[in-house]
Amino acid sequence: FQEHDETCLAGVARMSIRMGDIRRGVNQALKHPSRLLKKDCGAILESMKQFSEAAQLYEKGQYYDKAASVYIRCKNWAKVGELLPNVTSPKIHLQYAKAKEADGKYKDAALAFENAKDWDNVIRIYLDHLNNPEKAVAIVKETQSLEGAKMVARFFLRLGDYGSAIQFLVLSKCNNEAFQLAQQHNQMEIYADVIGSENTSNEDYQSIALYFEGEKKHFQAGKFFLLCGQHARALKHFLKCSSADENTAIEMAIKTVGEAKDELLTNQLIDYLMGESDGMPKDAQYLFRLYMALNQYREAARTAIIIAREEQSAGNYRTAHDVLFSMYMELKTQKIKIPAEMATNLMILHSYILVKIHVKRQDHMKGARMLIRVANNISKFPSHIVPILTSTVIECHRAGLKNSAFSFAAMLMRPEYRNKIDVKYKKKIEAMVRRPDTSEVEEESTACPFCDFKLPECDLLCPGCKNNLPYCIVTVSTANFIGP
Repeated sequence: FQEHDETCLAGVARMSIRMGDIRRGVNQALKHPSRLLKKDCGAILESMKQFSEAAQLYEKGQYYDKAASVYIRCKNWAKVGELLPNVTSPKIHLQYAKAKEADGKYKDAALAFENAKDWDNVIRIYLDHLNNPEKAVAIVKETQSLEGAKMVARFFLRLGDYGSAIQFLVLSKCNNEAFQLAQQHNQMEIYADVIGSENTSNEDYQSIALYFEGEKKHFQAGKFFLLCGQHARALKHFLKCSSADENTAIEMAIKTVGEAKDELLTNQLIDYLMGESDGMPKDAQYLFRLYMALNQYREAARTAIIIAREEQSAGNYRTAHDVLFSMYMELKTQKIKIPAEMATNLMILHSYILVKIHVKRQDHMKGARMLIRVANNISKFPSHIVPILTSTVIECHRAGLKNSAFSFAAMLMRPEYRNKIDVKYKKKIEAMVRRPDTSEVEEESTACPFCDFKLPECDLLCPGCKNNLPYCIVTVSTANFIGP
């Protein structure tokens, strides 16, 4: 009969409270196992304005939001504070926060406002009472609160920190106030940096551009004219930049012309790069980038070949290789035929770059084959003729290619090279020439991937079908290439 008894006792508890015997009813409800009974009795007591007993029953029944709400009505803030970790209602957290703020307990108030997700009040407490602007700034950045950003801006304005004030005025969408503040206190660079990273209207960008134009700050003026789509004015300012900003300004000018796709502006920039305006031609790299920005890949390829040739002549072989390789891949992506000169130069430079790797791995045969190819095109390496020929002789000798070693040793004996040979190799090379050994390890053959004609594995032109052969990037030979 337990269930029957519990039902009867629940009825006794409710009726006792209704008839005014509150103590008996509350005790019966507290002892009873039913949570629902505690809720029902709490509601009856609340309607009778017996708040303390109602809150006690709600708490015992684990109805924490209701218990906290009733404790607030009877101003029992200590109990509210105890229950807060279990309370989910933002409204209750907010009520508690206001009470704590009124009592001057600002840390507790800030925490309660935070639990209530009332970020504006959290920011206000940190700024006005806890003097913790760092925390307020962090919350504004995290929550993107517009009102909070305004409060932070006002705080920094009172401190005279105009740069920070401008930043938070922009964050709070008060662009006009930020612009005026920047003008008044000569902080336009800060305003420009902040607004340049936001979703901003063309009118705002134009206002900044006109300001910098009036100050004759050409790079900044050009940058913001570009942002508001005024390409002609942007280019004019970029081309007026001082030598200190020249490299960055030219990059921005190329970007401007690439966006504009305007023939007049393109010709204007080309004239500038060729030195027509000031008699000082600029680095060919810029012309290459301009053609790439305009998707004029054939012109870019011709320029890339010229740049690579200049870098190669200066001994910058890795740079020349990278320029040609990037252009090669771009042309391939655009399905444009690769110029033969570009493909040949890239292959020779790639062979040169692989030499050190093969020699380090003690693969002297591959190192020698690469160096023979480079030495046969030695005019393309004018800065390092003697070192390359010396390395070729040494590697050929190590690989058993004695006849090749003799041929290049004899080349080194020419009057223009002889005195430049490293002293530690000079006698050995002279001995090779005086007592020539013409033995040569025969190069292995491999099948042409197009016609199966047998040819030496490092040859990249098939005598049978006249095709240029694809090569392995690791060995620059056809031996490791699979498939046409």
